[in-house]
Amino acid sequence: MERKSSRAATQEYPNPFIHELKLTKAQWIKGIILGCTLLPIRVFLAWILLIAAWIVAVPRLAGLSQEERSKPLSGWRRWLFHPILWLLGRAVFFCVGFHWVKVKGRKADVKEAPILVVAPHSSFLDMVIMFPAGVPSVVSRSENINLPVIGALLECNQSVLVSRRDPESRKEAVSELNKRVTSDGSWPQILMFPEGTTTNGRCLLRFKTGAFVPGVPVQPVVLHYPNELDTIRWTYKGSNWFQVLFHTLSQPCTNITIEFLPVYTPSEEEKKDSRLFAGNVQKVMASALGVPASDYVMAGRIPVSKLNDLSVPLESPGKEAMTLLYRKGLGPRDVEAALDRMIDRCRSGAEGTKANAEELASILGLNKKTAIHICSLYSKDDTVDLRHIYFNMAAIIGHVDEISLFHSAFAAFDREGRGSLTKEELTELMGALLGVPQQSTEELYDTATEDQEQLTEESLLLVLTTHPIYQKVTKEILQSKRLPSANGTSVNNNRSLLNSSVNEDKKSE
Repeated sequence: MERKSSRAATQEYPNPFIHELKLTKAQWIKGIILGCTLLPIRVFLAWILLIAAWIVAVPRLAGLSQEERSKPLSGWRRWLFHPILWLLGRAVFFCVGFHWVKVKGRKADVKEAPILVVAPHSSFLDMVIMFPAGVPSVVSRSENINLPVIGALLECNQSVLVSRRDPESRKEAVSELNKRVTSDGSWPQILMFPEGTTTNGRCLLRFKTGAFVPGVPVQPVVLHYPNELDTIRWTYKGSNWFQVLFHTLSQPCTNITIEFLPVYTPSEEEKKDSRLFAGNVQKVMASALGVPASDYVMAGRIPVSKLNDLSVPLESPGKEAMTLLYRKGLGPRDVEAALDRMIDRCRSGAEGTKANAEELASILGLNKKTAIHICSLYSKDDTVDLRHIYFNMAAIIGHVDEISLFHSAFAAFDREGRGSLTKEELTELMGALLGVPQQSTEELYDTATEDQEQLTEESLLLVLTTHPIYQKVTKEILQSKRLPSANGTSVNNNRSLLNSSVNEDKKSE
């Protein structure tokens, strides 16, 4: 079954990455009054209770070796400390406004469902789910272990820690997760948010497969926030964590309904295919929430839609970069000159493709702060591959004709000049053209090499211009975009992508 294109998906599904809280004048006045009176009291009490929980958490693991800590807690360390930590944690959420938590359905026992999958993920306040769920273990970023108080509580909870930047850490986390969920109930349940990031809840993101790789039964849990003001959401654009905390703590109370759905037992086919398993559970949860199950995900820091194996950005980083450059006073010729400097440096050798923020600032002729912003659109660290900026932006603004651009891109990633690309090189090439890193392009590679052994420029061009799925990428992502000009008006500054191929199709009709 064909997946929806980026544009079609945007029309069918609401954008889940934007949430802006709009208050009436009366609500603003009420928020200010409660924010000045109720909020500081709540923050003070919550911190007192968190510190008390930390004091209780520390001795729970005291005296245990690393080997002993890698085993499930039992005896007095469990029956004595667990109810105290549950009570203190629930009291924290009571203080911040979750006075009543409505629960629907029955929570399954750990032997029935070793994993609880929760959605939608709205903000850190979703962790109120921990208490009706009996304080299960969680999967958390390894960086959180260094946070004051929170780190000790994660350690005490025997959380599964994973670093998103370290592939080995992810493998170890999957191994640890598999060990726990197949322990026949020796370990507590694992609680996971399979969307992997927070949204406005208007549709469910495509579930990550981590919770579904072990192939064990899971219990879906859906969260409802039936409040007059939706202050909970913390999204990619719009409300930030401070606004979420301020507005939520400035409300008299915050309502939540936690619904435990029936346990989902995977079929033999789903056990072998974690993507199928995850997708089917996503549909069940979306149906219970009354929202669409979308193909949206976060790729690094960029919201994308999945189109087969490609990650297609909802908003092109190249478009955002162009908007920023125009606002900083660069005109179209200045941008084109900067792009020429980029590609000249890339052609100078392999070491010339990478640049730090200072070098990028020099190439753009702007200050370092602006360069850092643009760098962050394309990279998670302090360096960026200039080919990704060049080919993504050049495709959008029509810096050169698109056939020449495609030829240059193919040559730039054909490291050994073989006239063909490996799977890894194709992944880098599509990442550069689309402006977001691609995890895999194996489906595209197999499609383009169906009748031949190597991926040539001609075979890739043919697939991107004629295949019913992949031609949508060329038409909708690499085709013309309307960009703000230097004076703020909207301009269309590029040619039709792969125009010659389109004209050839028309001639043959």
